[in-house]
Amino acid sequence: MELRHLRYFIAVADAGSLTVAAQRVLHTSQPSLSRQIRDLEDEVGTPLLTRRARGIDLTPAGRALLDHARSVLSQVEAASEAARRVAGPAKPCFAMGFLTGHELTWMPEALRILRDELPNIDVMISSQYSPLLADGLSKGKIDAAFLRREQGAPDLAFRLLVKEPLVVVLPSNHRLAALKAISPQELVGEIFVTVSQTAPVLRGVIDNYFKRSGIKITPAHEADHVTMGISLIMSTRGVGLLPAYTQNFLPASVTSRPVKGDTPTVDLVLGYKKSNQSPILKLLLSRLDELVARTSNKTRNAA
Repeated sequence: MELRHLRYFIAVADAGSLTVAAQRVLHTSQPSLSRQIRDLEDEVGTPLLTRRARGIDLTPAGRALLDHARSVLSQVEAASEAARRVAGPAKPCFAMGFLTGHELTWMPEALRILRDELPNIDVMISSQYSPLLADGLSKGKIDAAFLRREQGAPDLAFRLLVKEPLVVVLPSNHRLAALKAISPQELVGEIFVTVSQTAPVLRGVIDNYFKRSGIKITPAHEADHVTMGISLIMSTRGVGLLPAYTQNFLPASVTSRPVKGDTPTVDLVLGYKKSNQSPILKLLLSRLDELVARTSNKTRNAA
């Protein structure tokens, strides 16, 4: 068993799909990734995945291995970082966290703002679920994070970056895809895929939107993150409400439509611990308006 096998396995588990993991995360071919997973299963001695037509499910053995695989890679990274500290002169470290998927949009401009300081500091980047980022901020493991406005963290401060609109995500050949915009009432009776309580802020926005719209929708499936949500929508021919940034990850067989009428939004914020006195954090906060403007312009130009 090699570390790459564990990295590939985690990528597939997070994506919920061999194809999505190969194309979007690992940038390799799907047959090659399948061989790596089979090699890992042979080494472990038991199936780790159940392969479906449009995605995968973890077996009980796969779920057990996943937690240990994350722990192993975390320990390897910690060991590597310790070795680097001993080998080189100590530099101040600034840790930035990103809600998975947002690093593509926000990290380049954040690093541009810190450019003049980069020769003098070590920047560590992590990509995680929003509640884990908030926990990292509270424990002092992360200096600044791009995340949701998590509740129950009085030691944290949040600065609004953008209000992200939600869009309807659905198969490209779904009957509702013929519409230019989709009302919440048109989602009634469809196989609905929502996010689980691993994303409590986004789940709350979705649930409150339906309550505000006067409709009752019982989710058929819950996903731990947006890539799993996309995979479930592909495999079940369902529909879902997801933040607009997920449009960057949609395969050809999945599309999106705006919400008709009162569009629900979810806040993306920069979070930090109130007691953090890092001068790098103060620099980033002082240029937050510039960060938002540059990122917004870049997004509009790309569109």
